[in-house]
Amino acid sequence: MKFKRIFLIVLDSIGVGASIDAEKYNDNNANTLSHLISQTDIFIPNLRKMGFINTITMDNQEADAYYTIAEPKNDGKDCVSTHYEMMGITPNKPFVTFNYGPFPRDLLEKIASVTKKPIVGNIISDALGAINRLYKRQRETNSLIIYTTGDSNLEVAADEDIISLNDLYMYCEQIRDITKNDKWQVASIVARPFKNIDNQIVLTEDAKLFTISPNNKSVLESLKNNNYQTISIGKINDLFNGVGINKIIKSSSNTEGINKLLDIMNKNFEGLCYVNLTDFDYLYGASRNIDGYKKALEEFDVQIPLILNELNVDDLLIITSDHGNDVTLENFNHTRENVPVLIYSRSFIESGQIDILNTLADIGATIADNFDVEKPWIGNSFLNKLK
Repeated sequence: MKFKRIFLIVLDSIGVGASIDAEKYNDNNANTLSHLISQTDIFIPNLRKMGFINTITMDNQEADAYYTIAEPKNDGKDCVSTHYEMMGITPNKPFVTFNYGPFPRDLLEKIASVTKKPIVGNIISDALGAINRLYKRQRETNSLIIYTTGDSNLEVAADEDIISLNDLYMYCEQIRDITKNDKWQVASIVARPFKNIDNQIVLTEDAKLFTISPNNKSVLESLKNNNYQTISIGKINDLFNGVGINKIIKSSSNTEGINKLLDIMNKNFEGLCYVNLTDFDYLYGASRNIDGYKKALEEFDVQIPLILNELNVDDLLIITSDHGNDVTLENFNHTRENVPVLIYSRSFIESGQIDILNTLADIGATIADNFDVEKPWIGNSFLNKLK
């Protein structure tokens, strides 16, 4: 084992250019980070010093960290498929996506029959767009707002003053059971609670993903089975349906997630701390809010020195992403993009560009290699390239 602790931070939805198969997904012009830079005055000096901007063109430049990109090899561009790949597994079959029209009538009828609730919506939209459009009808009919962002998801929104949080979770669990068959198996059912505060819709911190358990053993399970800590911050636990996680830390925002991370960095443990920062995707990517996306990345950049200062000499930090969500495009869904990978340790005597990773699973393989646990199903370690 080279590193005692590994901190893996996923900046949800920050892609750095269309993948080689992007045309298959109608995303051949996507480049989340490049378009964000070209259309705003974004200021991210700490990430720039680490080589973050270099990942767009993969020019061989000096940097304070190792940098490269990882190419996706899973069959989707949803968070479940990409995080599964990152931890060395692939689903048996691609998840279903309803991005060219509403959910089919037979699925909606089954949902209404099981939940005993009327349904409004059945649209492709971001969360706030769907809720603002349908809130009045939900109040009038005591119904569930159902929509998709165009990715492999089915989102269920409800005002907590109309439908309790526990009931919303129950309905989502029922819908998850319905959608476990091949015909309707989306990657995630998302409970999206909200409140109306002074005539303004506010998404609450209790959003929850209902996924399915991984079909193969992940790096997380291998670590846990060998008595290493696997700490989830944010939605990581939900994405893996709790499998392979032995410490769950909830977080409802990027700021809270980073604060929880800094707290964990002051603890003594051996293993992996796996963090997902969702605001980029949930709040700004899906709603195509370019100013909000820019601000969120700048706020993360400010936290970089704090994170680096908490690293011990035998710690490893990996900053990456899971897919793209190009805020300059017209639709709401994720984009099929390569993702940036930054790798940093106080023990490094070298830094700079390393070879492109041909799958996100190389990250998981490197983590497994470091802790000398079972190699994942896919991926190759780059541990020996870190000097």
